[in-house]
Amino acid sequence: MSLQCGIVGLPNVGKSTLFNALSSAKAQAANFPFCTIEPNVGVITVPDERLGILEKLVEPEKVLPTTVEIVDIAGLVKGASKGEGLGNQFLANIRDTDAIIHVVRCFDDENVVHVDGAVDPVRDKEIIDTELQLKDLETVEKRVQSAQKVAKSGDKEARKQLEILETCRTHLLEGKNLRSAEVDMALLQDLHLLTVKPVMYVCNVDEGAVLEGNQYVNQLKESIKDEKAEVLIISAAIEADIAQLDDYNDRKEFLDELGLKESGVTRLIKSAYKLLSLITYFTAGKKEVRAWTVNIGASAPQAAGVIHTDFEKGFIKAEVIKYNDFVALGSELACKESGKLRIEGKEYIVDDGDIMHFRFNN
Repeated sequence: MSLQCGIVGLPNVGKSTLFNALSSAKAQAANFPFCTIEPNVGVITVPDERLGILEKLVEPEKVLPTTVEIVDIAGLVKGASKGEGLGNQFLANIRDTDAIIHVVRCFDDENVVHVDGAVDPVRDKEIIDTELQLKDLETVEKRVQSAQKVAKSGDKEARKQLEILETCRTHLLEGKNLRSAEVDMALLQDLHLLTVKPVMYVCNVDEGAVLEGNQYVNQLKESIKDEKAEVLIISAAIEADIAQLDDYNDRKEFLDELGLKESGVTRLIKSAYKLLSLITYFTAGKKEVRAWTVNIGASAPQAAGVIHTDFEKGFIKAEVIKYNDFVALGSELACKESGKLRIEGKEYIVDDGDIMHFRFNN
């Protein structure tokens, strides 16, 4: 399944530096490749230590990780919702993404000009929020007009949609993102509303603040305490330095000196995966060990469908081994002999880390 996170932010906040550092993700996940679909789109492997462990146990011909697409979206300025700057391009690109990674400047540097003259992460966040809210308001109001006409005919579905639309309009007029609206957004899914998308705020700090943050980070956290959002502290400058190191041991030594367990890029990719409410299951055999992406709550047939639609249509049963059992016992055969391989039906909900094999009718 192709999933995208869009990196957004004002000019000169470090988002492109961070995107470029993501190209070193191959170094964080053995020799898995980073590839560029377009100049601003990269397919990033999701670091998962379990793949390496399964590789040692199974000794397959190849190992394939799961991936997330990262899009470096054009910089935003005030008035983007009306087409200012690269606003139209920005809004078109972000509309197609599944989640938003919002990079906010949280560092002082007189050599890096701030587009609004001074560092203020709360103001910067609100600029982008406002532009996205204005665009959503425009979209919602257009749909309200058409829904009103249909609702007058007595169409129950149109009435229900109109009620949700009017709630959304009020929410946006109050300067709130639709993520916090207590309504069922499923009926408006086709509108691709921007402020519904899950968001992660990435505080770009200097080296001295990478462990504990700083006053700017605290200000941002305080401003979003009522939002459904994650906050990640990263130094894009440090990530750019790490990207220059080809050797794994050199990178580890560099991180150790900074007191970091893993790079910010690795944490960002993992967090983006969680932000999209995704989990991983594995298939493990001599030909390949492979990670597959499914939504939290996916059933066994849905998981099979990720491999091939025929697997879902003809689903019979799934053979399931828990990852910890597989690692503890060392092989599929040992799991069978110990009663740790379970046969599950259509109602089975996949757990993160499940090792699965599907039985299906052709």
